[in-house]
Amino acid sequence: MARMYSRKKGRAGSKKPLVTKPQPWITHNPEEIEQLIVKIAKSGKPASQIGLVLRDSYGIPDVHRLTSKKINQILKEHKLVHKIPDDLISLIKKEIKIIKHLESNKHDMPSRRGLSLTGSKIKRLTKYYKKKGVLSEDWTYSREQAKITI
Repeated sequence: MARMYSRKKGRAGSKKPLVTKPQPWITHNPEEIEQLIVKIAKSGKPASQIGLVLRDSYGIPDVHRLTSKKINQILKEHKLVHKIPDDLISLIKKEIKIIKHLESNKHDMPSRRGLSLTGSKIKRLTKYYKKKGVLSEDWTYSREQAKITI
């Protein structure tokens, strides 16, 4: 299947290893891993960054295999989840960055197209989250509000 905004086909990505036996270098038990996740989340990192920190700094390749919970589930249990999902926040930050760029470079047409594509991604994602019940039905997005809050 082709990509949405380019004519490129999909690419095969890396897969997780099929080995289910525990790795010998992991010395943390599931409770310690949960405490690490909570500590890193309190420092302000989103779930995707938490996984990278655990992999690179602590040598924990897969939280789900060791704790039988995903990082977002652990964050929900400890009430550390944001009101707005992380992927939507990153798209909003990207749109703000493009708007700032366009203020100083008014004739940059590829960036103007990127702004419209990012806006449509935000719209699609908010529609999905409203349907799933993650965002409230009366939640609306405006660029002016996003500049203030983020």
